[in-house]
Amino acid sequence: MRLDALAPTRAPLAELIAAHWRAPLLRLALAWAALLALFAADWAAMASQWWNISTYNHVLVVPAILAWLVWQRAEELAKLTPQAWWPGLVPFAGALFVWLLGDASGLATASQLGAVAMLPTVVLTLLGPRVAWALVFPLAYSLFLVPVGEEIVPALQTVTAEITIALTHASGVPAEIEGVFIDTPAGMFEVAEACSGVKFLIAMIALGTLVAHVCFRSWRRRAVFMAVAVVLPVLANGVRAWGTIFIAQSQGIEFAAGFDHVFYGWIFFALVMAMLMGLAFRFFDRAVNEPFIDGAAIDRARWLNPLERWNAKGWPAFAALLALALATLAWSARVHALEAPMPARIDLPEVPGWMRVAAAPAWPWQPRAGGADHRLYGSYRDAEGRVVDVAFALYAAQAEGREAGAFGEGALPSDSEWRWHSPTRAADDVAGERLQALGEHRRVAETWFRTGEWSGTSVMHLKLLTMRDHLLLRAEPTAMLILSAEERAGQDPVVAVADFRRATGDIGEWMDRAGGPG
Repeated sequence: MRLDALAPTRAPLAELIAAHWRAPLLRLALAWAALLALFAADWAAMASQWWNISTYNHVLVVPAILAWLVWQRAEELAKLTPQAWWPGLVPFAGALFVWLLGDASGLATASQLGAVAMLPTVVLTLLGPRVAWALVFPLAYSLFLVPVGEEIVPALQTVTAEITIALTHASGVPAEIEGVFIDTPAGMFEVAEACSGVKFLIAMIALGTLVAHVCFRSWRRRAVFMAVAVVLPVLANGVRAWGTIFIAQSQGIEFAAGFDHVFYGWIFFALVMAMLMGLAFRFFDRAVNEPFIDGAAIDRARWLNPLERWNAKGWPAFAALLALALATLAWSARVHALEAPMPARIDLPEVPGWMRVAAAPAWPWQPRAGGADHRLYGSYRDAEGRVVDVAFALYAAQAEGREAGAFGEGALPSDSEWRWHSPTRAADDVAGERLQALGEHRRVAETWFRTGEWSGTSVMHLKLLTMRDHLLLRAEPTAMLILSAEERAGQDPVVAVADFRRATGDIGEWMDRAGGPG
């Protein structure tokens, strides 16, 4: 007897996959590989955020979670027969359009959302509605790959500051609050962006969604659990901030800061998460060995029968997916080639009642306008001695690295001593923001944008108009104007900025004159 005849044999990977699944899975793998290659820039940007930004570090485990969720359904999925489906091209085209909108406007969140959404829509197209229904939760959960959340940081800072000051007063510590700054006998504390609790909130939402699906069957219990998973980290972050302030009153700020980083930064929120799971454990109503899906029931589901009249052949559907993706990229290339004509030079126009003066801020402040084709900085003073600083930037196009109003750009550069303090609102309802540096220097800033015939303060409105113009292959210059005044004794900077703005006449036309040919 030959010894090798007794050796154990291992089935090749293909033999472990049901025969009727092999060709569809091959097409799916090829389609995903093609999309990852074609939109590699977006995936690389997301991966960089997952790895380098602590707010999104939890996303690094989401791919493993997705693989586990699919693996748990593998046995039941084998009972289904995948079938390509023409209508799946509609949501796929929608994902491509979302990507194009983000790519055309420089809105990374939209382009990344589109890139991620392409993957589940390919599953629907190449494997059909029955398989997609069996995988509906993993496909939906894949949206957690999109790094979002930084947009709510100012709101969370404000909420955390309000919770903190309430607890500080309740604990008998005298304190005053201004925006996100809390003044106590031990010193001034800032509820900074890193203290907003956004990273824990986003991670808790992702974890809560997974737990709600895996551990509960009742939709009511799932809803209650998710509500607690959202509220608890916000409240816990307020307690964390209060604890730091309370400890500082007796142990000093340096000790409190170190304690906050070690205990609150790593242990406290782990305990909060454990507490949430401990409280919810007794209400879990899904058995550990209960299948996530019933493949046979899905295979028999009559409500899916009418959808299958539009079934397709696998390779033609694959080719249609690829053609749509390539057409979208060709459109994107034309959009990025758009450049509005720029004047040789620009200059700040005169303002009635105000005269140009040399800038002399109490603390250095210079807004950022990365990628702008022209930049101007100046200062104006009126008869009352009020000074308004002006920053003007003109862009030939809006794209990655040259976006008016992008994060870290504008009135509050991310690497400066200036910090966001609180929102402001002028008498004519124009929104602005109060900034603070080193705890003593303050200024108010209003940021305006101009494109085409529109002028306003909304970054989102600007993004929407940029999307429209790019989709129509229309090149329009974009201008950004920042009006700012320091907070000085006897002078309200909000009023000073508003008075200067009114003196310009129509702010949009004034910006046009600044960006006109010299």
